[in-house]
Amino acid sequence: MFWSVITAAFIGPGTVTTATQAGVYFNFKLQWAFVFSTFGCLVLQEAAARLTIYSQLNLGEAIRKTLEGKSTKIFTLIVVIVSILTGCAAYEAGNILGSTEGLAMIFDIPKVYLVGITGILAIIALSLKSVNAIAKFMGAIVFLMGIAFISVAIMLKPDVGELLEGAFIPSIPAGSGILVLGLVGTTIVPYDLFLGSGALDKKQSIQEMRFGLTIAIVFGGIISMAVMGVGNAITEGMSEGARSNMVYSYDMLKGVLELYIGKSALYVFGFGMFAAGFSSAITSPLASAITASSLFKTEKNKTKWETKSLYFRLVIIGVLGVGLTFGFMQVKPIPAIILAQAINGLFLPLVSIFLLFVVNNAKIMGNDHINGWISNIMMTVVVWITMILGANNIVTSILSANGIDTAELNNFQIMNFTAFNFIFLLITAISFVVSMMLLYKVHRIRTRNIYQS
Repeated sequence: MFWSVITAAFIGPGTVTTATQAGVYFNFKLQWAFVFSTFGCLVLQEAAARLTIYSQLNLGEAIRKTLEGKSTKIFTLIVVIVSILTGCAAYEAGNILGSTEGLAMIFDIPKVYLVGITGILAIIALSLKSVNAIAKFMGAIVFLMGIAFISVAIMLKPDVGELLEGAFIPSIPAGSGILVLGLVGTTIVPYDLFLGSGALDKKQSIQEMRFGLTIAIVFGGIISMAVMGVGNAITEGMSEGARSNMVYSYDMLKGVLELYIGKSALYVFGFGMFAAGFSSAITSPLASAITASSLFKTEKNKTKWETKSLYFRLVIIGVLGVGLTFGFMQVKPIPAIILAQAINGLFLPLVSIFLLFVVNNAKIMGNDHINGWISNIMMTVVVWITMILGANNIVTSILSANGIDTAELNNFQIMNFTAFNFIFLLITAISFVVSMMLLYKVHRIRTRNIYQS
């Protein structure tokens, strides 16, 4: 039941919006991004949880301990906490906006009132006495949410052949870069690593942790893929040109659900979207507070960072307040949600690299429990792919800011490649070199710490 918190955290309106939009514009061609991100999420979450069980430290505490005595400690901690809090605040805005859109599919009430209702319910849930109580509450919400989304996807009768092809044959069609990054960023969420590690029962066995974690993340991956199937139904059979000219909106989504299935599907999907937004609106502030506490709590100030302390509550109030502010301002939800996924996708390599170093530190894990080489290679692959996606998105954003359409790059040739493909291959190569340097650094850390111990 505890690990349902992780599913609740990464299945939010961002997942719903990004997945349906990917389905609308690219059908199942980006399904592989969910397959990869589900695998990557499992690899990183397992490492973070294993760290906590063996070291009795959560991820934030382990990072702080690793940096002890280093001149860059304060700067690094500030970079990490600012990255996490910025990402959580961006997510919270999307969570509130998305849950409001879900309720609007069911109730004909002004959205400003729906924002208030969502905020009140979130405050009540965050007032529960313990993290375990919140986890149990989230478990029920996540189960109902999953049933809602999967039911709608099955009723739409997707093409299984196209789904499997998109899941196992990677491709990045022109113009899909930010969506691919969003699909990864909505599943492998940086703050989830701190949330799962910080809220985990440290007495849990490795076997129990791996079983619960696998069930929760795989179930979350299936929900995400089901949501993409709903988006696919909107433009299934359309030409590529017709799809690219469409402007995705929730009204379009509602119209298709009513046309293909009827009002019942609209209510089921609306509830699923509300549940996704509401559950994430709870976990995002909670994760922010746990992260801040783990990074800045010391023996001298630990009472100020306890679960019910003033500092802990101020972080929760701040993140929730950002989300409610955007909700009451009636900011357009879709651009805000997509941007939040992309921001977290850019922060992900940073947090993943910290985790990779920490689980290979024998002073923290012990000589018998440092990361195995198979796990190191898998984690490095995840870091490599996320660096590629993040760097590609940065380059695309820079080009767009200078008025250069990435589609135009296909008209230029560089060394027998289109300019677009050449840039992507260059980013891939540089990211690979950096990943190999990280793996070598990990080897040095392992050797030095084991020798000194």
